[in-house]
Amino acid sequence: MENPLQFVQWLRSVAPYIHAFRGKTFVVAFPGELVVAGALPVLAQDLSLLHALGIKIVIVHGSRPQVAEQLALRNVEGRFHNGVRITDTAAMECSKEAAGELRLDIEAAFSQGLPNTPMAHAAIRIISGNFVTAKPIGIVGGVDFGLTGTTRKVAYDTIHHILEAGSLVLLGPLGFSPTGEAFNLTMEDVAVSAATALRADKLIFITETPMMVDQDSDELRELSFMQAEQELKAGYLPPDSAFYLEHAVKASRGGVPRIHIVPFDMDGSALLELFTHDGVGTMVSSENLESLREATIEDVGGIIKLIEPLEADGTLVKRGRELIEREINYFSVIEHDGVIFGCAALYPFPFDKMGEMACLTVNPDVQSQGDGERILKHMEKRARRAGFHSLFVLTTRTEHWFLKRGFVKASVDDLPKDRQKMYNWQRKSLVLIKQL
Repeated sequence: MENPLQFVQWLRSVAPYIHAFRGKTFVVAFPGELVVAGALPVLAQDLSLLHALGIKIVIVHGSRPQVAEQLALRNVEGRFHNGVRITDTAAMECSKEAAGELRLDIEAAFSQGLPNTPMAHAAIRIISGNFVTAKPIGIVGGVDFGLTGTTRKVAYDTIHHILEAGSLVLLGPLGFSPTGEAFNLTMEDVAVSAATALRADKLIFITETPMMVDQDSDELRELSFMQAEQELKAGYLPPDSAFYLEHAVKASRGGVPRIHIVPFDMDGSALLELFTHDGVGTMVSSENLESLREATIEDVGGIIKLIEPLEADGTLVKRGRELIEREINYFSVIEHDGVIFGCAALYPFPFDKMGEMACLTVNPDVQSQGDGERILKHMEKRARRAGFHSLFVLTTRTEHWFLKRGFVKASVDDLPKDRQKMYNWQRKSLVLIKQL
């Protein structure tokens, strides 16, 4: 092992997640595209690891590309309305065939046990059955959806017994009525219904869609369900991403605390989402655990605690509590679970159309995870909204960090006249400016 200390530090860093997740129930849903991409064996390995950590796993799979393939073999054209398949008799037969084949592939993936692989000694049992009761969509807006249905009920008691016995549960995109009919369901509908009925702690969509971004191309890492609704109403998201986010909101309203939408094109994306601070996907929560927002007077104590060590070693200019209280409207903070772990201030020079960003600080425990850059982008947005054309910083120790992010070296003479008068020649801070 090239760096044993780094391994030990990493293992210690994930320990809190391991303790928090043990005994919890996760519903993990993925589309048929994941299987087509050849990512099923790796996902099975990752889920087996979660199972080994004491997490109860319910798997839900989709089958859209597999059904399309079966229809093509029969020279039958698939029909959709508003993104939902219209299931006639031929499409139903194709859905059954695709679901059966996928079930066998998934069971085979979890039966791996070769030495020197993550599945060695796993001995995982995966159980599937008629756990989903369905009903037909019927005729909507004059469109007859045929044998396409929605979930009516999930056999949560039976599933709980299976999970308690140490097995995984597999649910497919088919449901059954009390009269013995089979209905074609969407994977997302089954996953949300299962997570809600089981009172799952997490619903994880492993998706074919890329990381979601907002209208400013900033990544959407964490949203409350209310924020997610606002993003949907804005109408800019691609249809597939919006479809996942709609179901995430539905699950959140149904009582699922955390819903994750994670792209599968990154190796180990599920593990990275669950065991790293910022993850690699979008999380929708029943409440906004983390917020990047403008500061209020209640944040003064947290800001002081954050910047005091940097004031003590001379990295930041010392500010007293009274000064921070007077200038609190200039500050923005990152807060997570009620704890402030990042901040910055934006001082305006409106006559010169310039803003000064000062006091950019991130808690050392979560540095190198992109939070400093997130704060910078937030402050740039604040500056643009204020009508500023450029942003400047004065720094003694972080020159290269800013240069990598578009700032260029300048001189004191390039500062606003009022700021030149306040320049501390003893500190000899470097002047860096970025055009917005």
